[in-house]
Amino acid sequence: MTTPTLSEGVPAAAAAGTRTVGGGLLDPAQLWRSLPSALAKLDPRTLWHNPVMLVVEAGALFTTVLSVAGPSVLAWIVTVWLWLTVVFANLAEAVAEGRGKAQAAALRRAKQHTVARRLVDGVERLTPAPELRQGDTVVVEAGEIIPGDGDVVQGIASVDESAITGESAPVIRESGGDRSAVTGGTRVLSDRIVVRITQRPGESFVDRMIALVEGADRQKTPNEIALNILLAALTIIFLLSVVTLQPLAIFSKQWQAAAPDTAAVTGDGVTGIVLVSLLVCLIPTTIGALLSAIGIAGMDRLIQRNVLAMSGRAVEAAGDVGTLLLDKTGTITLGNRLAAEFVPVDGVPAATLADAAQLSSLADETPEGRSVVVLAKTGFGLREREPGLIGEATFVPFTALTRMSGLDLGDRQIRKGAATEVLTWVRRNGGHPAGEIDEIVDAISDAGGTPLVVAEHVAGRPARALGVIHLKDVVKPGMRERFDEMRRMGIRTVMITGDNPRTARAIAEEAGVDDFLAEATPEDKLALIRKEQEGGRLVAMTGDGTNDAPALAQADVGVAMNTGTSAAKEAGNMVDLDSDPTKLIEIVEIGKQLLITRGALTTFSITNDIAKYFAIIPAMFAAVYPGLGTLNVMRLHSPGSAIVSAVIFNALVIVALIPLALRGVRYTPAGAGALLRRNLLIYGLGGLIAPFAGIKLLDLLIQHLPGI
Repeated sequence: MTTPTLSEGVPAAAAAGTRTVGGGLLDPAQLWRSLPSALAKLDPRTLWHNPVMLVVEAGALFTTVLSVAGPSVLAWIVTVWLWLTVVFANLAEAVAEGRGKAQAAALRRAKQHTVARRLVDGVERLTPAPELRQGDTVVVEAGEIIPGDGDVVQGIASVDESAITGESAPVIRESGGDRSAVTGGTRVLSDRIVVRITQRPGESFVDRMIALVEGADRQKTPNEIALNILLAALTIIFLLSVVTLQPLAIFSKQWQAAAPDTAAVTGDGVTGIVLVSLLVCLIPTTIGALLSAIGIAGMDRLIQRNVLAMSGRAVEAAGDVGTLLLDKTGTITLGNRLAAEFVPVDGVPAATLADAAQLSSLADETPEGRSVVVLAKTGFGLREREPGLIGEATFVPFTALTRMSGLDLGDRQIRKGAATEVLTWVRRNGGHPAGEIDEIVDAISDAGGTPLVVAEHVAGRPARALGVIHLKDVVKPGMRERFDEMRRMGIRTVMITGDNPRTARAIAEEAGVDDFLAEATPEDKLALIRKEQEGGRLVAMTGDGTNDAPALAQADVGVAMNTGTSAAKEAGNMVDLDSDPTKLIEIVEIGKQLLITRGALTTFSITNDIAKYFAIIPAMFAAVYPGLGTLNVMRLHSPGSAIVSAVIFNALVIVALIPLALRGVRYTPAGAGALLRRNLLIYGLGGLIAPFAGIKLLDLLIQHLPGI
């Protein structure tokens, strides 16, 4: 039975593929599409959250009144460019928000409202999905759409999650484990499951994704709020300074008397225009205009990597992380132990051990078992034998009780498994294992491997141990280099594993992590996080199970796997839709990039303001204080052209920096001192030089305009 749907969905990946980054940010069509939103943001009720630009808008409104009361070329040019300054600032935020619009639209199409088969006292009743409540249970079979977020409480099924993750390969969802969470709008491909709904109406995972990618729910981070307060304080200080600047009145009268053609309005009018122009050029408009766009772009960069940040605070915290907790399996290692070597005991040919190991693994479909078969084939030329070709062999499956597996082939029995269990089996069948086998087992354990002892018993003879299979956790390529990068950034890495301390130590040394926590329990993880936080460090970790939820909630950056339980996803402040634990390192790098970008543009903005004043004040005040003429090193044409050039440059530099704010400053691992030096050298020096060049060029272009 196919569940009736009320709307058809489109995979989010299709929309994601339409997004542009890098050079695409300069696409005129994208700027044009964002223009209506930028104009709508001129509403003071919207703009109040950005006090710097609110002051600029008030100044533009004031100069508009002055221009209407006493029109002049100078007054109207300044007024138009002041309004453009506010529009350009709003445009930066609108473009940043617009980058998520396509994905949000696709997610809305992917949100399929279905008719659910709700269980009521064991009887199925058709219920529209929007009417489902938290705690309801529904039945979903092959071909049907899962009507809401929940946990599988019965059954196992293959699920197509491409509408959410963009990944076409189906995933397995089953009850009673860490892969029980399902998302509304995804499709069951096989079998039958019973799902308990965990969402509240209107608060599904897709609903939250839509709100977050659009930026509607983005909350300012503490650092962003602090920087906004600082910018507002500077704006107030400069406002008071400019208002109390008495020489402007003298300057206005002398300017009007000396050059009446350039001052066609009353002295008070010119003074008002000049005051506002000075204020706008002095306050930190550049970073004030781009601050919100930087934060939105940080979240968008995570979304491009299929990571959903529940708040901007989480992205920013990722940039300040001091300790990284990483699970060994699947993060540092490939996740599956692979056979690396056959180590026979004295007197047993290696080929004999390899043959017995391969036979005992033929029915073992685990990655470890398959790797034993492959190693015997590639290392000793033993042709892979299918279980059905072994004649009357009886295969003994692995169980948690026996901790070994193998086969019985005629009068020959072969066993493979944990050292203590296999050696006990050998003794029970008349054998006397030599001490050498214990030495081999200990050596493999000390090297970070997992030893599997292989033994055989032939009827009429005592059982004997043939040797040991060395299973090895394979560290992912490049992990040591990445941990070296983390160390250069001042981040301490800790490997979390359930292995014994000897095995954990060997893998930690091979991978290059700073520390490890062996035989870790949920309580151990939580205690470690609290200990690190007491030392003033921010902590990031990943998890997917219900037992990880307390630690994910405690961590400053908790990244839950999308394949994990609902409890884990609710506890974390980020969700990785690809369920790739190694992505935690990328998340930290994106957070660092956000902070570096904000710092770089703040440095540029401050030095840019300083340079603008050194460029225009000498030219403006030379009429009042002739001695200042020697400081007019740029030889600007007139006070009027100096004002107009500075105001135009102030607006255009915002547009020029929008791509950098959205793309982010290129991140390279380095310490705080090195990053500060780079900021000062590139963005500080650039902020000093750019206004001199830009204002001079504009002055040359506009100096021949009448009335300037």
